Amino acid sequence: MDFSEFGFYPDLLDGIEALNFKTATPIQEQAIPLILEGKDLIGIAQTGTGKTAAFVLPIIQKILESNESHYTQALIVVPTRELAMQIDQAISAYSYFAGISSIAVYGGGGGKDFAQGKEAITSGTDIIIATPGRLLAHMNLGYVNFKRLRFLVLDEADRMLDMGFMPDLNKIIETLNPDRQSLLFSATMPQGVMKLARALLKNPVTISIALSKPAEGVSQAAYLVHERLKLPLIADILKDTAGQRVLVFCSSKLSVAALYKQLKAKGLHVGRISSDLEQEEREQVMLAFRNRQVDILVATDVLSRGIDVEGIDLVVNYDVPRDAEDYVHRIGRTARAARKGAALTLVSHMDLIRLKRIEKLIGNEVPKIPVPPHIASLDGGGGRDDRERRKPRKAGPPKHANNSGETEKRQPADGKEAPKRRRRGGRNRKKGDGGKSQVV
Repeated sequence: MDFSEFGFYPDLLDGIEALNFKTATPIQEQAIPLILEGKDLIGIAQTGTGKTAAFVLPIIQKILESNESHYTQALIVVPTRELAMQIDQAISAYSYFAGISSIAVYGGGGGKDFAQGKEAITSGTDIIIATPGRLLAHMNLGYVNFKRLRFLVLDEADRMLDMGFMPDLNKIIETLNPDRQSLLFSATMPQGVMKLARALLKNPVTISIALSKPAEGVSQAAYLVHERLKLPLIADILKDTAGQRVLVFCSSKLSVAALYKQLKAKGLHVGRISSDLEQEEREQVMLAFRNRQVDILVATDVLSRGIDVEGIDLVVNYDVPRDAEDYVHRIGRTARAARKGAALTLVSHMDLIRLKRIEKLIGNEVPKIPVPPHIASLDGGGGRDDRERRKPRKAGPPKHANNSGETEKRQPADGKEAPKRRRRGGRNRKKGDGGKSQVV
């Protein structure tokens, strides 16, 4: 379906055409008409399906139709500052010729950023995109008035619940115009999201876009590698990627910090994104990455959803994601817009179960490739797990069988009872069923 068929205002269509968008994606084709009709909506769709435009474009259209200003008509609540900034940028691009105002309100900045947020809220910016914590901080100061709010959007609702924002969301929703139109978008629909949807929406229509399989342009592969070899392996992978854009995903900010430091020491042009950085630093890193001043970006899953950087050539999963769906989100950062890309995953022995879950989700086995011999040779034990290489614990005093067939401690030659040996540290043992020794 062509965007010209939705009946958008010419100024809005001009913005869409300037971005070279012609045909709507499935989520856009289904959601836009329903939102224009005023329906509450549940949209189950992952990042990369075009869901941002699915709710932003009809909201802009309805604000233009109202011909009203000087109050906030739409509130979009998101889990992360990065997603807030991206949606704000999208709104600015779509409404470039339409004159719709918007601002991203999020934490992590200084007093100047807070003052700008206050000014935007009190002056009646058309669309506010906010993270729950920072929005609630403004609300607690008493100058926020959303009694006339027409549209509420909760984007990535599952991620917000995972991050513990439910109490903040409840407080925010209590202050809003009860006659608003509400839209909820989520990649998954666990029980918590379903409960939130029932409380938030009125007779909603549900649209479900199945989790997309990885794009055909993504070349996937996995290394089965010992944990201790992951650093030399990734350094070997990255040494020939100069001039390419590479995203490296870790599962924690501590892992991000450690890997960033190690790759930096090897002379690679690397940046990192984590909550340990100030907001200004994070924005500078993203700008450097977009401008190709940084080749490699190490990050947590905050960049797997909601961040759209064009031209990612390679995604490396340094840590296998805990959730199989996050694998799809991660590698979906490459091979976008019909481009080609590659995704490599470093899988330790402990991660094999996670890899199996991923393969089940995507319906295909991820091809396994051998660790290069010069990397494998760095492990003197041939890559075996530490536990397999530990020396066995020293046995207790030797025992022998007596005439009754029972075992007893061997006695010294003089007939005196042997002194009791003190158990050396480590494991405590207790008697379980049948009198057998059990590790506890």
